[in-house]
Amino acid sequence: MKKMKNLVKPLQNPPSKCPQTPTPSLSLFPSTPQPHHQNQLFSFLKTHLLADHQPLTPQTLLRFLKTKLRHHPIFTHYDFQVFSWAPTVDDSFRHDHSTYLWMAHSLASSHRFSPLRSLLTFMAANPCPCSPGIFSCPHMEPLFFSVIDALCRSRKLDGAVFAFETMKRLIDGMPGVVVYNVLINGYLKSGDFDGALRFYERMEADRVKPDVCTFNTLISGYCRNGEFESGLKLFREMEEKGCRPNVVSFNTLIQGFFRERKVDEAIEMANEMIRSACGFSTATCEILVNGLFKEGRVLEASDLVIDFSSRGLLPKGFDYCGLVEKLCGRADVGRAFRVVNELWMKGNVPSLIACITLIEGLRRSQRRDDAFELMEKMLKDGIVPDIVTFNCLMRDLCDLGRTTDADKFRLLASTKGLEPDEMTYNILVYGYIRDGRRKEGENLVDEMLDKGFIPDIATYNRLMDGLSNSTSSTSKKVRVVHK
Repeated sequence: MKKMKNLVKPLQNPPSKCPQTPTPSLSLFPSTPQPHHQNQLFSFLKTHLLADHQPLTPQTLLRFLKTKLRHHPIFTHYDFQVFSWAPTVDDSFRHDHSTYLWMAHSLASSHRFSPLRSLLTFMAANPCPCSPGIFSCPHMEPLFFSVIDALCRSRKLDGAVFAFETMKRLIDGMPGVVVYNVLINGYLKSGDFDGALRFYERMEADRVKPDVCTFNTLISGYCRNGEFESGLKLFREMEEKGCRPNVVSFNTLIQGFFRERKVDEAIEMANEMIRSACGFSTATCEILVNGLFKEGRVLEASDLVIDFSSRGLLPKGFDYCGLVEKLCGRADVGRAFRVVNELWMKGNVPSLIACITLIEGLRRSQRRDDAFELMEKMLKDGIVPDIVTFNCLMRDLCDLGRTTDADKFRLLASTKGLEPDEMTYNILVYGYIRDGRRKEGENLVDEMLDKGFIPDIATYNRLMDGLSNSTSSTSKKVRVVHK
C-alpha cells in the first residue's frame, strides 16, 4: 500500500501539453492527457516494473524505461515523471549515472528543455553515488557535455550556461577545453560574437588552455563580423600561446583576405602555409581558385594550380572542373587543354564532367584532333563518357572520313563499359557509306540486326541500298529479312 500511495501522488498533475518539438514516438500522445491515463499508467507500472516485489534499482528502472515505456504510444511522454517518482518508492533508491544519462539524452533529443533544466537541478542535489569519497563520478562531465552540446545546437544558450555552471559544481577540477569550445561556438552560431569573446575571456580566467579549435572558431568569428585584422592578430598570437595553426586556420584567413579583396596577401598566406608544412586540402585549393575567379584572374588561377601540381602540393581529390569551365568560357580552350594534360601527367586525374566540358570546348573551337586525343586518353584510363558526347565525336570522325578510327573507338569504349546505341551504329554505317567501305558497313548492319537496332525491312533495305551504291567494289548477296 505504501508503494501505491507513493506512486499515485507524483502523477496527479502531468504536463498539460507535449513538448514543442516532440519525437515521432510522442506524436500519439494527446495535447490534454485523459484522466484515466493515470490509472492506466499505474497498472502499467505495477505489471512491468513492480510485479516481482523486488527492490527498485537503477538497473531495473533503466531497463523498464528503455524496453517498455519508451515504445508505449501513450505513456512514453511520462518518462520524466516516472524517473522523478522512482526515488519515492524506496528510501534506499538513488539514481546513478546510467539513469541520469538516459534521461538527459531523452529530454535533449526531444527538445524538452524545461524538464531538462529540472533534471540538472535534481542531479546537483543528488550526485551520482558510484564514486564514494571525495571524488566525483567520472561519467558526469561526458553527460553534461552532451547536454550542453544539444542546448547550443538548439540556440538555448541560457540553458547551456546553466548546465555548464551545474557541471562545474559536480566534477573534479575545471571542465575540459572542448566544453568551452562548444559554448564559444554556440554563441557564434547564435549571432552573439560578443558573448563568444566574453566566454573566451572567462576561459582564460579559469586557466583553461585554448586549443587550435578555440582559435579557429574565434578567428572565423572575427572574419565574419568584419574584424579581419583582429582575426589576423589572434592568428599571430596562436604560436606565442603554444598552439600551432592547422589547415583550417590558414583556410579561414585566406578566405578572409579574399573577402577583404586582398588577393596578393591571400596568395602569400598560402605560401606561408606551404612553408609551415601544414599541408594543402581540397578546400584550400577551392578557396584560392574561386577567390581568383571572383577577381577575374582566371589565368593566374590556372598558373597557380599548375605550380602546385608540379611541386606535388595539389591534393588528389581536387576537382579542377571549374577551372576548365572558366577557361573554356573565356575561349581559352588551348590553355584548358594544357592544364588538363599537365595535371593528368602528375597523377591528378580530371573528373568526367571536366573532360566532357573540355571536349565540348575543343569541338566548338574546331580542335577536333585534340578532342579525339582526349577521348582516347579517357577511355584508356577508364573514364567512360556519356553516350551523347561519345556519339558527337563519332560523327566528327566520320565527317573527316575517319570512320575506321571511329569504329576502333567504339570497340575500345565497349571494353570499358560503354554500350553503343542505335545512333552510334547509324553514324558509323553512314560513315562507311561515305568512305566507300561496303564490307565494313555490312558487318555493322549484321551487328545491328543481332542487337535489334533495325526495326523493319524498310530500314534494313535503306542501309543496304546505301552500301551497295557506295564506291566500294565489294559485293554481297542480298539477304532476305523476314518480319
